[in-house]
Amino acid sequence: MTTGLRRLSEPEQREVSRLAVAAGQKLLQHGAESTLVTDVTCRLGVALGVESVEVSLSASSMVITTLNHGRCITTTRRCQDRGINMQVVTDIQRVCIMAERGLLDIYSVHHRLEKIKPLRYNRFLVIVMIGLSCAAFSRLAGGDWPVFILTFIASSVGMFVRQEIAHCHFNPLVNFGVTAFVTTLISGLGQVYQIGETPFLAMASSVLMLVPGFPLINAISDMVKGYSNMGIARWTMASLLTLSTSMGIVAAMNVLGVWGWLS
Repeated sequence: MTTGLRRLSEPEQREVSRLAVAAGQKLLQHGAESTLVTDVTCRLGVALGVESVEVSLSASSMVITTLNHGRCITTTRRCQDRGINMQVVTDIQRVCIMAERGLLDIYSVHHRLEKIKPLRYNRFLVIVMIGLSCAAFSRLAGGDWPVFILTFIASSVGMFVRQEIAHCHFNPLVNFGVTAFVTTLISGLGQVYQIGETPFLAMASSVLMLVPGFPLINAISDMVKGYSNMGIARWTMASLLTLSTSMGIVAAMNVLGVWGWLS
């Protein structure tokens, strides 16, 4: 592992700063918790030769400063949300560990980080698996096979709508609201036409794909570990997503004239 005792030239330190902030930026963009972002950014900078790295995070940006023999270089990056992707987070951690062990130099790290691209599953596979998972929840809750099939169809169509809206780069709040509306509209037909013995379970189960579980977990983790601003920002966004989903569900219920998830 590089100890940071060697005096880096200014161009070398600038490159280390760029690599460290690029790694942190990718982590923040793809759903890593604040502690992990700070830890990996600092470790990577030290592994590449600087004495220390100071990191400041906000909900949409990060600022880092590298220190080497009295010379400070500060750089800022905007961190737009790119969606949760643990494959990117894992790959960056692997690069950091290899740099710490002396297996990668500055140029190798640059090459590795440039090659990291988010892994995307086949969209139709995602649609089928989301449909099956929501349908399985309805089955576990006591739904019969007609309810299972209705839930599968509603959640699959909802996931397709969600992907299409995301592909058009609409605001996530609009995405969640429209997806919840379409999904509830389809599953609510079971309540209107009394499909199965417990059709209300389809309405409740088909929208489970819209629960912002990961942002909520990260929000709690950030606040517990001392990153209050980040935690509150993430909690607020997760709450807004939940509110948007609720509005979509209520709008669909209003259209169908079905109120509540009660038999």
